[in-house]
Amino acid sequence: MRKLFAIALAAVVANPAFAASGPFFSLRNTDFVVLLGFLIFLAVLFYFKVPGMLGGLLDKRAAGIQSDLDEARALREEAQTLLASYERKQREVQEQADRIVAHAKQEAELAAEQAKADMQSTIARRLAAAESQIASAEASAVREVRDTAASVAIVAARDVIADQMTAADQGKLIDDAIATVGAKLH
Repeated sequence: MRKLFAIALAAVVANPAFAASGPFFSLRNTDFVVLLGFLIFLAVLFYFKVPGMLGGLLDKRAAGIQSDLDEARALREEAQTLLASYERKQREVQEQADRIVAHAKQEAELAAEQAKADMQSTIARRLAAAESQIASAEASAVREVRDTAASVAIVAARDVIADQMTAADQGKLIDDAIATVGAKLH
């Protein structure tokens, strides 16, 4: 331990300031001149209150930074409020759009059902009209066939009667017809 202390003391004593020739407090000693200039520099700084000004500038800077932070915090809160407002509005708009889409789908379904019902009623009316036309055409065809059959039957009966009837039978038929007409008119 003594050896270690001796080595440390020798290192301190071997310092260049102790190795310089002459007294330490001399203007020829550069270490002393540097120390003296440094002390005068510090005295001038304290005389002109530079540390106070630096402290004031630092305080002013800190206050400016604090106000910037407060402003940024306020802007952030305002931005969060706006974001929440826009998100709420977006949800409301989305809900409204969903309601509109649902209503449109419902109206489309109702319109489709109405169109289907209208189509069915139109088909039923057209079918009834077609059936009516078919029945009318059928009745007309049946009437025409009857009329034609009656005409053919009359012509055939006339021919048959004309071939088979004698003049006496014709006179008797005429007399019977006149008597029947006379009886019906009175």
